[in-house]
Amino acid sequence: MNTTLFSLPAELSDVFNVFKSPADVQAYLDATPYSPEDRNRCPVNVVKDRFAHCLDGGLFGALGLRFLGYPPLIVDLQSDEGLDDDHVLAIFQKNGLWGAVAKSNFNGLRMREPVFRTLRELAMSYFEDYFNVDGVKSLRFYTIPLDLTRLDTSNWMTDDHGCDKIEKLLKHRRRIRLVPADVAGQLNRMDPLSYEAGMLGVNHAGLYKPRI
Repeated sequence: MNTTLFSLPAELSDVFNVFKSPADVQAYLDATPYSPEDRNRCPVNVVKDRFAHCLDGGLFGALGLRFLGYPPLIVDLQSDEGLDDDHVLAIFQKNGLWGAVAKSNFNGLRMREPVFRTLRELAMSYFEDYFNVDGVKSLRFYTIPLDLTRLDTSNWMTDDHGCDKIEKLLKHRRRIRLVPADVAGQLNRMDPLSYEAGMLGVNHAGLYKPRI
């Protein structure tokens, strides 16, 4: 049940009224094809077009969590520049523990149950599944949470331009290092079995091409 004080866009009512838990939000994202386009979709357009990439899914997930009574918070997982793409999580806290919902081209970068004591623990749970097409384990940082209620005036729920603004904000958000630089250079690459499992079902058109 929605216990938050905000106005849900009318275009989303039929979809969101079905949501009873974060797992329901994740299920909708899982059933939404991954978008390889260089376009950010607001939640309304995710439903209209039934496409989403990770930022789109993170914003949709945050709105779904808001509908369920959680604050709409997102965190950006990041790599070194040129090594891999970012990944946006919609995070929530239950019984004092953190969980997340997310949309990804990689099946291992989706939902996390609320069992993590800190955001660092939550972020690190994505480490082994966060790799680029060359098999490099590429997760390096996570950002401090961004509360999307601060950006309601940007109309991020209904306007793609509001999502573009959020993308820019995340690029300059204070971030916390997860993997020391000297350790990162010593990491093993993905083993063939884990690589194959992580790539199951990917949309190859949407894969990030490393520049380093």
